[in-house]
Amino acid sequence: MKRDELWLKYSQTKDREVKQKLIEEYIYLVKIVAGRMYNFFGTKIEYDDLIGFGVIGLIDSIERFDINKNIKFETYAQIRIRGTIIDNIRKLDWIPRSLRKKSKDVQEGMAKLENKLGRTPTNHELSQYLNIPLKELESVLADISSFNMVSLEDLLVNKGEYNIKKNSTDNSPEEVYEKEELKEILANIIDDLPDNEKKVISLYYYEELTYKEIGYVMELSESRISQIHSKAILNIKNQLNKKGIFES
Repeated sequence: MKRDELWLKYSQTKDREVKQKLIEEYIYLVKIVAGRMYNFFGTKIEYDDLIGFGVIGLIDSIERFDINKNIKFETYAQIRIRGTIIDNIRKLDWIPRSLRKKSKDVQEGMAKLENKLGRTPTNHELSQYLNIPLKELESVLADISSFNMVSLEDLLVNKGEYNIKKNSTDNSPEEVYEKEELKEILANIIDDLPDNEKKVISLYYYEELTYKEIGYVMELSESRISQIHSKAILNIKNQLNKKGIFES
């Protein structure tokens, strides 16, 4: 039975056997998302656990998916799979409180200094503003890289639904996705990032390269790429905050 036929039958009957076949058809999406996220969290969580969380997200997406909506299931499912994995990672609470505080301090410092300078501050300017040595700032940026990856994903995805302030829109998550409002806003923010941050974001999220591969392309160390990635994520979060999409 073809996928279209499976979806039609499932939408009409909610048959368990049909749902199982749909799970088998799309399990590869779980492996793609879990494999990518394992690059970040491999030292903190087992790959099989990510797969397990992802399967829950896949099942949830199949149960919720509306074939009458003009949304591609693969994209919709990956959003929910990522969201479920992130939700469960956050429940594990493996991120030290001190690291959360450091991330918040750096993000707030960046936002205040950007307002003052009218541009993204350099690491040197930020270290002076925060009154910490440059090496310590760079170390913090490297340490909070994986945390910020979770944080940004959690910002955009909450069990597969965009986490937008209630007073900013009355649209459903599907309607927001259809209009691609958030996608357009993010694209504009990324386009305005400093060149090195923009390149790292592009190579990581669009070309799907690892830190090591990006470092090879940009002739920088993995640690330096990690720092640039962290700073870019904090920058993006601050810009989203300014636009009323994300509340710190």
